[in-house]
Amino acid sequence: MRLFDYAKQADRKKFDQFRRQAEAPPSMRRAVERILATVRRSGDGALVAAAKRFDGAALTPEAFRVHAEEMEAAWETLPAATRRGMKTAREAIDDFNRRTLPRDWTAKNRQGARIGERHFPIDRVGLYIPRGLASTVLMTVRLAQLAKVPEIAVFSPCNAQGDLSPGVLAALHLCGAEEVYRIGGVAAIGAMAFGTETIRPVAKIVGPGNAYVVEAKRQVFGRVGIDLLPGPSEVMVIAGPAAESAAVAADLLAQAEHGSGREKIYLVCFARETVEAVSSALEAGLVRLKQAGANTTAMRQVLRSGFAAVLVKDEAEAAAVANLVAPEHLELEVPAAMARTFERTITTAGAMLSGSWSATALGDYAAGPSHVLPTGGTGRFLSGLRVVDFMRRTSLVGYSKAALVKAAGAVDALAGLEGMVGHAASVNVRLEG
Repeated sequence: MRLFDYAKQADRKKFDQFRRQAEAPPSMRRAVERILATVRRSGDGALVAAAKRFDGAALTPEAFRVHAEEMEAAWETLPAATRRGMKTAREAIDDFNRRTLPRDWTAKNRQGARIGERHFPIDRVGLYIPRGLASTVLMTVRLAQLAKVPEIAVFSPCNAQGDLSPGVLAALHLCGAEEVYRIGGVAAIGAMAFGTETIRPVAKIVGPGNAYVVEAKRQVFGRVGIDLLPGPSEVMVIAGPAAESAAVAADLLAQAEHGSGREKIYLVCFARETVEAVSSALEAGLVRLKQAGANTTAMRQVLRSGFAAVLVKDEAEAAAVANLVAPEHLELEVPAAMARTFERTITTAGAMLSGSWSATALGDYAAGPSHVLPTGGTGRFLSGLRVVDFMRRTSLVGYSKAALVKAAGAVDALAGLEGMVGHAASVNVRLEG
């Protein structure tokens, strides 16, 4: 375990180096660039080659599309309890995200002109669903549907037989998805951005992915919009002296379970004894999870390469660490009064889960907010996915002659400062007639 004492300047520098390891190395950036260039140049042929190389699947362009019958069959084979659970999650997602719908408005400005905003759904979006993540279907498709996006194209990697996971297929059926492709990885991002002979390009790409997918989204931004940069999972737990070490360890292990090797796991404590207690609980938790069938080998690798414990002296220092890291998930295993303080002072977390009953998995699956959240420090300037991310805004301006008279002086002043004679003339010509 890496242990940093945030009060020590040398440890702060080491911690800063640790958290920055999430940045894509140059070799990864070049590999992504090559794949994107191949998709742009070769279209369907590049997708066929990528499916064979990365998924072991022998696809043809005619087989890219997933048919409705496959999705319906997967839904019908799920146990009734699983179907009920998925419906419960969908209802919570709908309830939360309906509250975030933007409102059109109009008003009069100080000059008497009509001003306002209108919101429109983006005409075509591409959704990326990582392999097997049925919950991500609900967390993306439902938001696009609430925004009334007319065309929603979903992409997810297949297995060597060309199949998507039954859970993903079932979730797609539950959401009523219509345009689905069994294509994943960087090639899928390229297909969304550039289009191919059989796949039309989208206007915006949404959804989480591994480090390669995130880098691909970064590289195509500008040609298409992207939602944010949700990559390998992160969690930070701020644990007070009374925190239940077994519960804290369970949440750290839950994020390590993603198992790509690039996850980041942070434990922030006020006392070394808490760190030691959680460390012991982690080992006990790994034993239990192995007995339950979890891939603890991958989890141990994440803990070796991506786990850091940070000792802080007080609430202010804990908040400073959290704001610096901008974690995807922030869990507050502290007394209620302290949690309320952190909810005000920590301003960069993708999602906060407050109190000992609020396991991070609730945010992943059942609470309602989308689990598509910023990672790698991008929470400093990005927020989690919302319905508004599937929409664009147009401002409205409507002047009468009386309002124009009141505004003309401001136009003359600013146009004069900038040397924009034509700008000023475009107003004055209307007043001279």
